[in-house]
Amino acid sequence: MTISSLGLFVISVLIAEGQGTPKRFPDDFKFGVATSSYQIEGGWNDDGKSESIWDRYVHENPGRIYNKSNADIACDSYHKSDEDVEMIKTLGVDYYRFSLSWPRILPYGTTDYVNQKGVEYYRNLIKNLKKNNIEPMVTLFHWDLPQTLQDRGGFLNEKIVEWFRDYARLCFQLFGDDVKTWITFNEPKQTCMMGYGLAIFPPRVSGHGILEYKCTYYLLKAHAESWHVYNEEFRQRQKGRISIVVDFSWWEPMVANNTMFIAAAESGIQFMSGIYANAIYLGDWPEIVKQRVNERSRKEGKTVSRLPAFTEEEIARIRGTYDFFGVNFYTSVLAVPNPIPLPSGILNDRGCLSFQSPKWEGAGSIWLKVTPWGLKKLLKYLKETYNNPEIIITENGYSDTGELEDDKRISYIKQHLEVILEAREEFGVNVTAYTAWSLMDNFEWIIGYRDRFGLYHVDFTDPERKRTIKKSALYYRDVIKSRCVDGKCE
Repeated sequence: MTISSLGLFVISVLIAEGQGTPKRFPDDFKFGVATSSYQIEGGWNDDGKSESIWDRYVHENPGRIYNKSNADIACDSYHKSDEDVEMIKTLGVDYYRFSLSWPRILPYGTTDYVNQKGVEYYRNLIKNLKKNNIEPMVTLFHWDLPQTLQDRGGFLNEKIVEWFRDYARLCFQLFGDDVKTWITFNEPKQTCMMGYGLAIFPPRVSGHGILEYKCTYYLLKAHAESWHVYNEEFRQRQKGRISIVVDFSWWEPMVANNTMFIAAAESGIQFMSGIYANAIYLGDWPEIVKQRVNERSRKEGKTVSRLPAFTEEEIARIRGTYDFFGVNFYTSVLAVPNPIPLPSGILNDRGCLSFQSPKWEGAGSIWLKVTPWGLKKLLKYLKETYNNPEIIITENGYSDTGELEDDKRISYIKQHLEVILEAREEFGVNVTAYTAWSLMDNFEWIIGYRDRFGLYHVDFTDPERKRTIKKSALYYRDVIKSRCVDGKCE
């Protein structure tokens, strides 16, 4: 081999090695961390805050919450926001995603009366974040509807569109000069399917394949109206962005290359997630959702489909009401067709079942299996399905029992960061930000304080709610500082 050919050989080897996954994130990629109001704030009735549907639920049904716990104090962030900001600052994140408590700002649910103490709390939090060069990413609704509005029908009352629009407008007025990224609703599925369909979350209404769709119909209209308010009244001056967040699991056909199983997977992802995204990003309900619900309604002897039909005006009004695609991802499932006719309901309407392989690595939560490959497939799917939008991973996290040496959480985060880089490189997916869930251990809804997702440990037996940094927080800090998946670049 000549010297010149040897040189070419070495260069070709280096190029081939360089074709692997790039381990470093570009300088404009953003990193954040997230929480939600009800899960961390506490102060459930302090300073004029009114009751939320979750307050009512946990107080009246303690036996339905693990260990009969509640979020009356939670992490006590209502009294410890300065400490929270110091924790966030230690991580070195670009932004902090948190939610506003609707009943803390509007105790009666409507803008007739504004609770200035609640406004002051969020204003101080936002100012403190900005002072420390941390951008606020603010969610308007993370499930804690004012009980006063639930008493008037909640998301089954068409006036929810007006109530939410007015609440959103007020928040833009109050905080918009310092907030450049807004999220209208976090995970509509949990509100509509879990609250008005399966009756697992408050208000625990059994929807029978009707009310969960009605809730979704009004929620999407409420999202669109608030987006238009921002677009028409605030965007030019405040120069921010606003979208919705939808939770997606990846649906993998249990039998590859089988058309029935592939169709089952597509139906599953559309009924569980696409139903909340399609109208916004493409227009109208997903075709498979319309087709299946309309056909099943007809066979049930109904003259009108259980799925509310959007008018052409509504389709046009909702379509395009986004500035990015917010997606929460935790895990994947295996899809299996289910041809057996079952009673009305969103889980039965989809015509498929979901399972998880016992071979998949588990976590503290029974539903959470470690499937980073699912995120990679999902990102490619989102690009191809929704016309290559900018994607922000608005939640991704791992649960355990709260150990400080949380190496499994580090592995989970690392694997998911790796596939994000792979999806960007191999498929050209426009993922621009990653948000770790969660800043600290908190109240995990009906699971109480059993499953811990935090980068910081919280001692819920300590009246001071002592926070302790975990190993994963140090890893995430190093990733952000170095911009390399390993936490260092070598």
